[in-house]
Amino acid sequence: MDIHEILEHLPHRYPMLLVDRVLEYEPGKRILALKNVTINEHFFVGHFPYHPVMPGVLVIEALAQAAAILSFRSLDTKPDDKSVYYFVGIDEARFKRPVVPGDQLLLEVTAVRNARGLYKFSGQARVGEALVAEAKILCTLRSI
Repeated sequence: MDIHEILEHLPHRYPMLLVDRVLEYEPGKRILALKNVTINEHFFVGHFPYHPVMPGVLVIEALAQAAAILSFRSLDTKPDDKSVYYFVGIDEARFKRPVVPGDQLLLEVTAVRNARGLYKFSGQARVGEALVAEAKILCTLRSI
């Protein structure tokens, strides 16, 4: 999926859109997405001016956005202005190394379970072969 298809499957827009491309997709099972991390990211202005590091919470958000794409595509639906895909939990989050400008963040998310409208995913973020973060993510789709 290119950026145009991603924009159809996520309600996020700049500066919160954190998925640039989908490299692999297995319906209902798994997604591998890419985030190019550049020095122009808005968060680097203050995190940290003399040693820019991508906030860990945004790495987890990028995993959640990849999970949302997996969900929407698997359900053959798209987000609309009447619903929101929310975080309901983040478990076992671990950060292994900083993500810095110039990194290509590979976001691999696997569907674990879907029960009563709660979706559980296992996510890993890598730079090259190096694991930088991992977490279990719980999400739900709610009407607004």
